[in-house]
Amino acid sequence: MRRLFPVTDETAAQASDGAPDARGADREWGLPELAEAYAYPAGGGPWLRANMVSTLDGAGQHEGRSQSISGDADMRIFGTLRALADVVVVGAETVRQEGYRPARARAEFAAARAAAGQGPAPVIAVVTASLDLDFSLPLFVSPLVPTLILTGAQAPPDRIAGARKAGARVVVAGDGAGVDPARAVAALAGLGHTRLLAEGGPRLLGQFVAAGVLDELCLTLSPLLVAGDAQRIAGGPSVKVPSRFELVSLLEEAGFLFGRYRRS
Repeated sequence: MRRLFPVTDETAAQASDGAPDARGADREWGLPELAEAYAYPAGGGPWLRANMVSTLDGAGQHEGRSQSISGDADMRIFGTLRALADVVVVGAETVRQEGYRPARARAEFAAARAAAGQGPAPVIAVVTASLDLDFSLPLFVSPLVPTLILTGAQAPPDRIAGARKAGARVVVAGDGAGVDPARAVAALAGLGHTRLLAEGGPRLLGQFVAAGVLDELCLTLSPLLVAGDAQRIAGGPSVKVPSRFELVSLLEEAGFLFGRYRRS
């Protein structure tokens, strides 16, 4: 485990003066270091991790978006996690609110992805029951790799046809209108996508938690207070028995804490 040393008055003063301290708090975590710290566990089975950001008072977003509570280091880790993943799983509401675009190829990770048998960029998989999406957006008409739509067997046929016409691949992962989380994981693994990354939103993460299929949570703790009634990082009905996760690593940069937790 990478450990974060306690912040004392002395180290805080050194950091404020721009001088390096014992923790290296004034330097950026480099991409090779982050790739090592967040490497997927070895093994052939699917591994579902989620990457979320939360403020000190528990808000998973501000004014409907997560970007405003993020920061440079968080975005660097965001890009690293994407570069390590086979597929990025995201809910339709988050696609609409965050203005999702296709994942891009990163030259810094090209060799590592090729060595791991991965394509140039991760696939984006959108979870949606209604398929109420703008299929004219770049996410669907001009991705580097075709976008996936995860939906249920009772999804609107005309919307399915529209998604396919736009170039998306539709995968049924539920008997009703919605998606069954366990079937979604299995369906993605069946397509060869075993390194899964969920980026939200809260409703989708809540479904993964409730279904017991979340293996890992990468949580950024943002040094902000926003008050209000913003959603937490996971929503929906509470689970009967809380899931226990263990801390694997903890990094710090610019006041942000980056925790990696695995299911115990």
